[in-house]
Amino acid sequence: MYKAGFIGCGNIGSVLAAVAAKSVGGSNIITADHNEEKLTRLHRDHGTVPATAQEVAESSRFIFLGVKPQVMKKAMEEIRETVMERAANEHFVVVTMAAGFRMKRVSELLGGCPVIRIMPNTPSAVGSGVIPYCLNDGVTDEDESLFYKLMRPAGMIERVDESKIDMACAVTGCGPAFVCMFLEAMIDGAVRCGLPRAQAKLFALQTIEGTAKLALEMERDPAELRADVCSPAGSSIEGIAVLEQRAMRSAVIDAIQAAYIRTVELGKTAEG
Repeated sequence: MYKAGFIGCGNIGSVLAAVAAKSVGGSNIITADHNEEKLTRLHRDHGTVPATAQEVAESSRFIFLGVKPQVMKKAMEEIRETVMERAANEHFVVVTMAAGFRMKRVSELLGGCPVIRIMPNTPSAVGSGVIPYCLNDGVTDEDESLFYKLMRPAGMIERVDESKIDMACAVTGCGPAFVCMFLEAMIDGAVRCGLPRAQAKLFALQTIEGTAKLALEMERDPAELRADVCSPAGSSIEGIAVLEQRAMRSAVIDAIQAAYIRTVELGKTAEG
């Protein structure tokens, strides 16, 4: 039996397959996708084993469903019979990462199997990601421990209540896009001032990474760290004043809320 199998190897599915391969070795990971090029790339780069969705469903300790919410029902219907037959004789866990798709619905569609629901993000590819997760009653302590070890190379693995996981997704899942947008603006601002783009990019990247690391390791509130930088009548507070005038904080708050609302809508539509 394979340690884990992945049905759907898009952006985030491929990232997690690579994470799992790093954890337990590529030969223990089986992958399925309609795009054979993705499977070939994963095999070449991480040693994973190309397969079909049925083979993943038949022979994986953890079955990861990496498909979009819109096609989640179809993907589960295709493996439902296999999963139900296995459940009579074996213990395994289905892992879902479809935005807004509740564990109860996944379990119902697959005949009452144990389910872990995750909301991973793209920085998991470099070991600096976040994977919020929740689990249903069918998941044992051993399952949870094995899952944690399997995904640990991704970065932070944090258990949350299912009622909060869509909220977490708005920060962890959508957040990288918001951060990249801010990063682009920082780079363009520095270029506008006359700094060469290559240096502007390097400095902006390191500044964002360093600030996040500082907040994490020192366990200080971001507001305190911001105050440390803003000396009286200095350059930083002048820039902060402009950001406040342009309602940057309100815009970010609204963006997180909009992402959360859309995640819930996607789930309701897909579960339909």
